Amino acid sequence: QVQLVESGGGLVQPGVSLRLSCAASGFTFSSYWMNWVRQAPGKGLEWVSDLNSGGGSTYYVDSVKGRFTISRDNAKNTLYLQMNSLKPEDTAVYYCGRGRYPVDYWGQGTQVTVSS
Repeated sequence: QVQLVESGGGLVQPGVSLRLSCAASGFTFSSYWMNWVRQAPGKGLEWVSDLNSGGGSTYYVDSVKGRFTISRDNAKNTLYLQMNSLKPEDTAVYYCGRGRYPVDYWGQGTQVTVSS
């Protein structure tokens, strides 16, 4: 069965970096668009970034452009989100998802808290 398992979240101070990982299994990872979304406390889901199956096309919400980088390692069936210069407003649960329009599977999420 399809499984997506996020890791790498934590409590960090503003300005530092974190790298999230999403380990995929149960499907042919290299055939799918993948994405990251987040949900801040008390708010709805916000799409953050996605990339195509080969990793050559990437897209970002304006609020993270220049700070976050999405990437994938198809040999390791793993999706990444490198987050630099973190801000308090990046505090959220981050989820990885399979697919694009629609997204058909989600992981359980990993908490990122940015606070001084």
